[in-house]
Amino acid sequence: MKKVGFVFIAFLISFHYYGQKPRARDLGIPFIGTTGKFNAITDVTGVEVGYSTMISGIGKNSLGKGPVRTGVTAIFPRGKAKKFSPVYANWYSLNGNGEMTGTTWVTESGFLETPIMITNTNSVGVVRDAVLKWYVDTDWYSGEDWWYTYPVVAETYDGFLNDIYGFHVKEENVLEAIRNSTGGKIAEGNVGGGTGMMCLGFKGGTGTASRVFKIKDSSYTVGAIVQSNFGAKRNLSIAGVPVGIELKDTLNSIYNAPPKSRRQEGDGSIIVVIATDVPLLPHQLKRISQRIPLGIGIVGGRGSNGSGDIFIAFSTANENAFNRDNKTSVDSMANDLLMPVFEATVQVVEEAIINAMVAAETMEGINGNKVYALPHDLLIKTLKKYNRFKK
Repeated sequence: MKKVGFVFIAFLISFHYYGQKPRARDLGIPFIGTTGKFNAITDVTGVEVGYSTMISGIGKNSLGKGPVRTGVTAIFPRGKAKKFSPVYANWYSLNGNGEMTGTTWVTESGFLETPIMITNTNSVGVVRDAVLKWYVDTDWYSGEDWWYTYPVVAETYDGFLNDIYGFHVKEENVLEAIRNSTGGKIAEGNVGGGTGMMCLGFKGGTGTASRVFKIKDSSYTVGAIVQSNFGAKRNLSIAGVPVGIELKDTLNSIYNAPPKSRRQEGDGSIIVVIATDVPLLPHQLKRISQRIPLGIGIVGGRGSNGSGDIFIAFSTANENAFNRDNKTSVDSMANDLLMPVFEATVQVVEEAIINAMVAAETMEGINGNKVYALPHDLLIKTLKKYNRFKK
C-alpha cells in the first residue's frame, strides 16, 4: 500500500505542475513502445487539438434545458493557421452504426481537406454547418473560388448523461473548439466531444497517445486521439489482465430513467483519428485505418451491432501533394517497410482508450444517471495480482 500511496502523491505533483490528470502510465500500466514528448497525437508535427466542453445543470431532465454533458472536439492536421492544406487520408468502419461525414470524398479523392470535428450523435448537423460558416468567415480557401467542401464530422452517443434531444451544441461551441486548438499537451477524459461518454463499463471520453520509431535511419511518429464510448464491462482488458471480470462487483452505472430503446450491453461507439508523418499514400492509409480495430480488440471492443466504430487516418507528409492544375511529385513508403507503422497504430489506439478511462471522472447527468470512473486503486491492486504492475 505504501507503493500505491507514493503513486498517488506523484499524481498530485504531476497535476499541479502540468495541469494534466494522471495517465495510464502514471498508474503503472505497462505498454509496449516509445512515446513522443507528449504521448499525444500532437507529437505529430503540426497537429492541433481543441475542445469545447459543456457541463451544466443537475437533476431531472428538462428537454432543451438539460442537464448538459456534451461538447465538441476539433483536430487540425496542419494547424488552423495553415488554412487550406489537404493531407493524404483514408478511412474505415468496423461497424457502421454511426456517422462520419465527408468520408465518401476522402476515399474518392485521397485527400482530407478540412479539420476533423467530433461531437454527440444529434449535433453532427450543427457542427458541420458551423464549420462551413467558419470557412467563409475566415477565408479558409485563401481567396480561391472553391465551389464545394465536405466537412468531416464524427459522433458518438451521450444520451445516457446528456439532454441529447435538447440540441445544446451551438455554433459558438464549435468556434470555441476551433479557437482553442493547439499543439503540445492536451486534456483527456471528460472533455470536448467525449464529455458525456461511457466505455467498457466505466466512464469514458477523450484519450490520446503516440509512438516514435525508426524505419531504416529515419524517425517517424504515429499519434491517435479517440472518443471512446463502447464495449461491455465483462470484456475490459488492461495489459492483458481481465480487469472487467475482476472488477465486476464494483459500481458501474446507475440509470434512473430506463431508455426507450433496444440498446444492449456493449453497444456504443468509438471514433479514432490516426495522424502520422510517415509518407503514406491514400491506399496505405486505408491499411493503417484497418489496423485500428486490433487496438480496440485488445482492450475489449467487439464491434457490437449497436456500435459506430469509425476511423480515419492521415499523413502530414507530402505537404505539396495537392495541386489542382499541375503534376506533383510525392514520396511514399514501401509496403514492405510498413510493419512498424502497423504496430505503432495498434499500440497508440490501445493506450489512448485506457488514457481516456484513467483520466475520466465519475459523472452524474440527466435524471441522476451516474457513470463511475475506473477506480485507480482497485486497478493497481488487480495489476499487481497478475504481476502486471510496472514499478
